[in-house]
Amino acid sequence: MAFESDKTMFEIYREKTYTGKYRVVYFTELQDHNKETEINRAMAGEHYMDGFVKNFKKDDAKEIINGLLDRMNNGEPITPEQFAKSLGDHLSS
Repeated sequence: MAFESDKTMFEIYREKTYTGKYRVVYFTELQDHNKETEINRAMAGEHYMDGFVKNFKKDDAKEIINGLLDRMNNGEPITPEQFAKSLGDHLSS
């Protein structure tokens, strides 16, 4: 079982008020200067999926997420289940 400090909480959402694009926010990486703005953007958007990625090889997980978001923003339909499957062992419970 991973400790709270061994994982990063994220949410994938679709902007409803800005560009309509899919975005990701890593809640546990927010700083005081951007926390409120980023949380408000995510809350105003359409929830797609959320979860935790393991901090071990987190950069690899972020690359996978960014690649999937690029594909989705270019019109490719990807279900949350497919998204999670693509992340595989990078996801934490």
